Amino acid sequence: MSTWKKRLKNFERRVRTSFGDDISTPKARRNAFWHYHLFDHAFLRTFWTNFAQLAPGVYRSNQPTHARWVRYKRDYDLKAVINLRGADKFSPYLFEKESLEQLGIQLIDVPIYARRPASRDEMLDLIDALKNTPKPFLLHCKSGADRAGLASVLYLHLVEGVPLAQARKQLSWRFLHLKSTMTGAVDFVLDAYEDDTAGSDMSFEDWVATTYDKTTLFNKFKAQRGITD
Repeated sequence: MSTWKKRLKNFERRVRTSFGDDISTPKARRNAFWHYHLFDHAFLRTFWTNFAQLAPGVYRSNQPTHARWVRYKRDYDLKAVINLRGADKFSPYLFEKESLEQLGIQLIDVPIYARRPASRDEMLDLIDALKNTPKPFLLHCKSGADRAGLASVLYLHLVEGVPLAQARKQLSWRFLHLKSTMTGAVDFVLDAYEDDTAGSDMSFEDWVATTYDKTTLFNKFKAQRGITD
């Protein structure tokens, strides 16, 4: 990355983290509103939802706005939400938590990542959430493309019994997932599972519990892409 790009990125990060972490007063709430819409691009998600049904009572989308939470509660009677972005102190999480508390929807925070593998414990937590979250539930990340795509693949494969090759269609252009970019790291996890277990009947969950190592996977992914630190 060039020097000017690094400087621009660092400047953006400083501005983005300088406010938007409080909604307790009218002024703070206004600031958080602008933080949410400008830095988290919530204004785009007012109409663009990246929403789809995975199975009866199970849905995926990008990060919903409050109006969408109200609509999903009304239309689908949501009981729970799996937030793949994880708990945070800034506006997207603060507004989501507030909305779901108002609507009586359970919030389950399970952080995974779009551009690198999650840890073993994070992956096992995700699998546990996918298996045990009460329906109807919705899973989401920010854009609904990469993390939501991986979680959708795993839900269909592990819970619904859909063959992995078919379930992997959840990671596609249809949801704006671009395997050719760094977000191909989520595809690489599935590729590694298929390679490691070729000729065996080891489940994905058992593979994660016994073989999965995020550092090894990420190093192999970077080497495959010719990425050097």
